Amino acid sequence: MRVAIMSDIHGNREGFSAALDDISDRRIDQIVLLGDYVGYGPDPEWCVDTTMRLVEAGALAVKGNHDHAIADPSESMNTIARATINWTRPRLSKAQCDFLAALPLTLELGEVALVHASLNSPERWHYILDDRRAVTSFRQTTARLIVCGHTHLPTLISQDTAGTVRQHQALTAAPVPLLRSRRWLAVVGSVGQPRDGSIAAAYAIFDTATSEFEFRRIAYDVGTTVHKLRAAGLPEPLAIRLQKGK
Repeated sequence: MRVAIMSDIHGNREGFSAALDDISDRRIDQIVLLGDYVGYGPDPEWCVDTTMRLVEAGALAVKGNHDHAIADPSESMNTIARATINWTRPRLSKAQCDFLAALPLTLELGEVALVHASLNSPERWHYILDDRRAVTSFRQTTARLIVCGHTHLPTLISQDTAGTVRQHQALTAAPVPLLRSRRWLAVVGSVGQPRDGSIAAAYAIFDTATSEFEFRRIAYDVGTTVHKLRAAGLPEPLAIRLQKGK
């Protein structure tokens, strides 16, 4: 089975559309969405509607912290994130809000554990930025692969049979074979707000038959998204971040 995995769409219609177009050409059997469909971007309604349609068609989806903040204004966020959520909330219908609120924090797909942030207290939205911070997630599951988002930074980490955890390069040149003698954790990056120096949308494909994990980057019309952000009066740093990719 070939699984396409997207995370941190963040109201970016152009990035989401480009990723979905690429997925349609990749012989994908299952789509997985790892949260943060809203926040930061100018098209939250379209992105939530699209996510709802994908789930209705069989996609798996979990909740992100920005999705949670729609229903819970007390969710801890920085000033820019808070301003964008406050702008987003009245633009969503009751059905869209109910959909986001009902999403689970974690799911499993065979030997794959799915979560937005960390399996260690997923409701607390811990960032997995390096091998040290991945240890607690490995402790929470026997799954051979954990896939998450939240950091917006493509990352690949393994744990060997001795329990040693180490970080690897998240290469985009070719699929990476995930040795079956190890357990793995992958952060797929962000569709809607990359932060690793690339302005291209990020998502990943996992082939369960070959045990290969592919980090993909897809160019999209960043200029249109930036224009929409500014026209909506959203904080200028959001536009700058899309243009710089960090």
